[in-house]
Amino acid sequence: MFWIIITYILFLVGFVVLIKGADLLVDGSSAIAKRFNVSSFVIGLTIVAFGTSMPELIINIFSSVEGASEIAIGNIIGSNITNIMLILGIAAFIYPLTLEKGTVWRAIPLSLLAAIMVLILSNDKLIENRIFSELSRIDGLVLISFFIIFLYYTFGIKKVQSEEVVKIESLTFSRAIIYICLGLIGLMLGGKWIVDGAIFIANQLNISQALIGLTIIAIGTGLPELTTSAVAAYKKKVDIAMGNVIGSNIFNIFWVLGISAMIRPLQFNIVLNYDIIFLIFASLLIFLFMFLGKKHVLEKWQGFTLII
Repeated sequence: MFWIIITYILFLVGFVVLIKGADLLVDGSSAIAKRFNVSSFVIGLTIVAFGTSMPELIINIFSSVEGASEIAIGNIIGSNITNIMLILGIAAFIYPLTLEKGTVWRAIPLSLLAAIMVLILSNDKLIENRIFSELSRIDGLVLISFFIIFLYYTFGIKKVQSEEVVKIESLTFSRAIIYICLGLIGLMLGGKWIVDGAIFIANQLNISQALIGLTIIAIGTGLPELTTSAVAAYKKKVDIAMGNVIGSNIFNIFWVLGISAMIRPLQFNIVLNYDIIFLIFASLLIFLFMFLGKKHVLEKWQGFTLII
């Protein structure tokens, strides 16, 4: 009984440790990069962008290593649904989000393409009549290739459209190194506790690991994005609120899921097709909302609809 309680406690504490670890790693890495005269623009596009997806990546790495494929895939699908329906819904309900034409016609369709690719790549059993379905290492390589193209494309667009920089905390070199070390330790411990706890809870309650990944883990790892987008919407920084969500969705599938499949092929339960189809529906709904009511504006009533 004692170890059961400890496992549940570590599972919950793991989210705090994981998210704080990602923050420390980003702060320390950014400070060191700044000391070597790397521009704030490049730091924001690389270190900070990767840092926001670090919780999902760490959880998926541990899930892949331990063979918990359903948690790895469920975490990403659940996180992306949460990003659109909950986080973007709350942000739009706080303040209407006016989007640039490039975001409407490029970023949202790319996020939709990522979801469709997962549906196609993971359904070997239905498409090729194989014995089982999986996201193989080749599939992972395909996703990572698309991610590299996305990075190159994004870098070019950002450089042309905006020179907005990120605020970087000023740290001494030794303190930055300590931040990085503590961040890595936090990520490792938090990720381990969450995955072990998720597997344990699924076995105890006799429910699928995918359900834990789709719900508790997805919402838990989405807390940083929720905070960032909600505050950005409150401050009327609509590009940050929307870009944070759409960018995170693309990162999650092309980068995190790609890396996970490269580490170890992910066995795919076809029941997850319902969740992927719902993610595709959510992405299509966002695109449709851009042309209902005010053009290229996600209005309050639309945000409320997403939350419902």
